Amino acid sequence: MIQAARPVERPAWRRGRWEQGARQIAEETAVSLTYNRATYAVMMATPADLEDFAVGFSLAEGVVGSADEIEEIEIVEAASGDGIEARMWVAPERAEAMGERRRAIAGPTGCGLCGLDSLAQALRPPPRVTSGLRVAPAEIEAAVAALAPGQVLGRATRAVHAAGFWRPEGGLVALREDVGRHNALDKLAGALARAGEDAAAGLVVMTSRISVELVQKAARMGAGVLVAVSAPTGLALRSAEAAGITLVAVAREDGFELFTHPERIGERGSEEVVDDAA
Repeated sequence: MIQAARPVERPAWRRGRWEQGARQIAEETAVSLTYNRATYAVMMATPADLEDFAVGFSLAEGVVGSADEIEEIEIVEAASGDGIEARMWVAPERAEAMGERRRAIAGPTGCGLCGLDSLAQALRPPPRVTSGLRVAPAEIEAAVAALAPGQVLGRATRAVHAAGFWRPEGGLVALREDVGRHNALDKLAGALARAGEDAAAGLVVMTSRISVELVQKAARMGAGVLVAVSAPTGLALRSAEAAGITLVAVAREDGFELFTHPERIGERGSEEVVDDAA
């Protein structure tokens, strides 16, 4: 079964130098929730406590009125290896009522894959990004520092995520905010498209963790560098590697950590990477 977390070796830019080390990365996977063998929804989730997730989802969605209406739960890794099935069995009358509601779920705020009805859709390969952008570590730090001044709604509410686009020659070009990180990135993508901006020419910077949906969205935008203040998930790392995206995370005032496609970080080739365990 897919593990909930795993260690990942990565270089980190801290206090003006490269350091080698590792970070525990949380996993996420597509979880198909089925009732009496019929798929009701596919959600992205950490692969732990999935029986609890299945019951809680069923109650929250009104699929069942109480936990004991679920006669059996079976957590099974998909035969393809792509995701997990949370198989539940309920009374036939409950299953019949669900048929009318299938694909009509109102996804919770910030849900990037709500409403999909197959694991294949949730884990579709992202398009390959071919951005030739190269940036220095100092430019990544500048992009992260530019976010806070632009977060008008964030300062007022302390309750929203932000997605910004930063170009080396132009600074912060656009910033969009939303209670859902996926929504914020969709808004940014729309703003860039309407303005005729090429996402491959700059950095997409986010105030959230990076999950696979955000990598998929960034790939569709054509963004070559995706920067976030929090850590990525394991599936996000694999997707970014496959998409050709440079994934920079845990980006703070003192530096950042570099996870995939380091060739776009211009100064990295001339800096020594030291082992902080030495």
